[in-house]
Amino acid sequence: MKKIVLTLVAVLTMTSAFAAKTSNSTNEELQAYNMTVNYSKLGDALDLTADQIDAMKDIHKIFCAEMMNAASADNSEKSDLVYKAVGKDLKYMSYILTNKQLEKYKLLLKTTLVNRGLVK
Repeated sequence: MKKIVLTLVAVLTMTSAFAAKTSNSTNEELQAYNMTVNYSKLGDALDLTADQIDAMKDIHKIFCAEMMNAASADNSEKSDLVYKAVGKDLKYMSYILTNKQLEKYKLLLKTTLVNRGLVK
């Protein structure tokens, strides 16, 4: 009886360890696609006006939603969806940012995407 209980405890422990490892890697993958930012810090870095920050918030919400859609897509579609989301974000940002601000934003966005392993 004692051996059966110990075997059952060992099996449950291994199963829960496996399940924890699986959900943790999925959470890390989803976190890479989470593109939320601190708008005040980004505004300071880009030297944005209050109107530009308001417009940027609206555009960035759309970008975040598209990136989360890419996170939940099939692996074969992820890179295409990320590419389209970034292209659309840069197109919309070009309407509200000056050329100097846009270049700095592109650098920040590219660095973020490379650091998260979403682009090469």
